[in-house]
Amino acid sequence: MKKKKIAVAYSGGLDTSVMVKWLSEKYNAEIITVTGNLGQTKELEGLEEKAKKTGAVKSYIQDLRHEFITEYVWKALKAGALYEGEYPLACAIGRPLLAKMLVEVALQEGADAVAHGCTGKGNDQVRFEVGIQTLAPKLEIIAPLRTWEFKSREEEIDYAFENNIPIKITKNSPYSIDENIFGIAIECGILEDPKLAPPEDAYQITTSPRLAPDKPEVVSITFEKGIPTLINGNEMTPVEMLEYLNISGGKNGIGRIDMIENRVVGIKSREIYEAPGAVILHEAHHELEKMVLDKETFRYKQNISNKIANLIYDGLWFSPLFNSLMAFVDSTQEFVTGEIVLELYKGNMKVLSRNSNYSLYNMKLATYSNEDSFDHAASGGFLKIYGLPYKTISQLRNTQIEKVMV
Repeated sequence: MKKKKIAVAYSGGLDTSVMVKWLSEKYNAEIITVTGNLGQTKELEGLEEKAKKTGAVKSYIQDLRHEFITEYVWKALKAGALYEGEYPLACAIGRPLLAKMLVEVALQEGADAVAHGCTGKGNDQVRFEVGIQTLAPKLEIIAPLRTWEFKSREEEIDYAFENNIPIKITKNSPYSIDENIFGIAIECGILEDPKLAPPEDAYQITTSPRLAPDKPEVVSITFEKGIPTLINGNEMTPVEMLEYLNISGGKNGIGRIDMIENRVVGIKSREIYEAPGAVILHEAHHELEKMVLDKETFRYKQNISNKIANLIYDGLWFSPLFNSLMAFVDSTQEFVTGEIVLELYKGNMKVLSRNSNYSLYNMKLATYSNEDSFDHAASGGFLKIYGLPYKTISQLRNTQIEKVMV
């Protein structure tokens, strides 16, 4: 009888490490691990060897960093997508690309099914499974964490030790860490209690603002049609840009996020994020948009930004609505070209300079000096018309009140 073949989305963390062994025994299957390099660091060390030692017959590891940034991160940046106003969606943006790679490998290998290591109350199960269903509707999807016998991470750790599965996590340091070049998500352990401040050992790439350098650091970012092209006047690859900004922002305490957020499945969770490069880029991009977009487009785009952030978070990257809204976003970015200079200092960012050939800021209209060219006299007529609806309402209501009183 032919063995079942399962392609597994593999990070090398606790869940997926245990999952490879568990799936191979439970389904009597050949396991193919699939890993996309999105800029994670420690997780990739010895990953292929670890996968095969755990029971995988084949291991795919692909460098997806350039594609991740240019085809996924830049879209979210242009959209101004910050989930619930804070989270730059680093992990959420990466899931559709990983789902795409998983499907491609599964079809190439003739796999019967794909499997992921997402929990039954997490967001990633939605992002993976909706993506897989959209890209390859006929593939079977297995989600061991929703069905297996382990009731806690501690039980998984015990299983790993009993089966000689190499893991770095311990019961004394039970954080779950998900990293890519656009940000890091840290959860579990003491972080699950929102009454407690995150301990310093939870943070991976950022310095505490209290311990950050006493001298501010200045960084300039040049955009072309909404996409960053230069850092401090220097050309860099997209990967180099984010690596540079992560280091610069991280050492200056930029990019720490501690938030209560609404998960897709309806529960609230406490999440800790580190995203120095993402936070810097979003701030700079937003400042440039304020300078070059007209008022109505800028205001309307805020609504679209929120909707796109929700779509990404909710696993609907491949949806028709996402594609349609991104067409609108791309049209708004036609003139989002210019340079923003920021000062990074002990966890804070300050805008030092804004410059664009497409700036709608007109100093002669804005100034209160003798160079003022604004027609102040025109404001009287404007205000009579602008306030007329509210004046009419007030007059009507006052008349009605007077009638009642009589």
